[in-house]
Amino acid sequence: MRAMSPVTWGDPSVLREVTVHRPVPLPTEIQVRVHAAGVNPTDWKSRAGGGFGLWGDPPILGFDVAGVVTAVGLGVTLVKPGDEVFGMPWFPRQAGAYAQYVTAPARHFAPKPASLSFVEAAALPLVSLTAWQALVDTAAVRPGQRVLVHAAAGGVGHVAVQIAKARGAHVIGTASAAKHEFLRSLGVDEPIDYTAVDFTTVVQDVDVVVDPIAGAYGSRSLRVLRPSGILVSIASPIDAELAAEAATLGVRAAFVLVEPDHQGLVEIASLVDSGRLRPEVETVLPLAEAAKAHIIGETGRTTGKIVLSVVHP
Repeated sequence: MRAMSPVTWGDPSVLREVTVHRPVPLPTEIQVRVHAAGVNPTDWKSRAGGGFGLWGDPPILGFDVAGVVTAVGLGVTLVKPGDEVFGMPWFPRQAGAYAQYVTAPARHFAPKPASLSFVEAAALPLVSLTAWQALVDTAAVRPGQRVLVHAAAGGVGHVAVQIAKARGAHVIGTASAAKHEFLRSLGVDEPIDYTAVDFTTVVQDVDVVVDPIAGAYGSRSLRVLRPSGILVSIASPIDAELAAEAATLGVRAAFVLVEPDHQGLVEIASLVDSGRLRPEVETVLPLAEAAKAHIIGETGRTTGKIVLSVVHP
């Protein structure tokens, strides 16, 4: 099968098309013919720096998969060949989504939302599970709470906004002014232009902050939380200094590293098919143009997601 692999760790030019053996499912695993693969910051960060050091040979990038089950391993009853699925298998180990086929445990996938194309479905798994695990599993967002989402027009951000709204929250989102109309279309109640105003001067009494940026944003975000509020970082772990600052202010700080989650994907698919969640796909490129996808992604200006369309023989 065809796949995209970095010949060494480095800039986007290191990505090359390679031919590798098609993976065979082990017991409890399924083989999925990949129709589309989502592109995420972890992909280009891994390509540049070697990822988590948990890669195969050759390393094949990508975690977001949408496709059709082509074979099942011993003991699998959850799906059957011909089923349409989506998922984020193996994270943070190599999933190999930039390829024509992947194999992974059946419970790393869920039925593809019926209302989405494969390209749209491939845009969802990593960002939606990250947002779900931050907002629902970690912060337990409830109706009426105030949620601040930084980089609200980005990959995780635009999904986090919709999940928070579906949970009944009042949502505040930071983005440049040019993206405020898009934010409102997602349900953002208060868009904030971070290029024109310091959000700490106009936001207060927030219950939950979702931070995909880190750096100084972490400390600044603590100061807009109400007592017992929580900052959920999805960009970097909470260091001792930030943890101490949170404790002093009477708030909490947590770091979420997304995990494969069948039930989470089922809940997300339900939100999609009920009309409460939809991914924004800004750019679709063929698998062979993965390097171009990384170049676009690394600008940090993408609204929503970039997706690779995987062409089969």
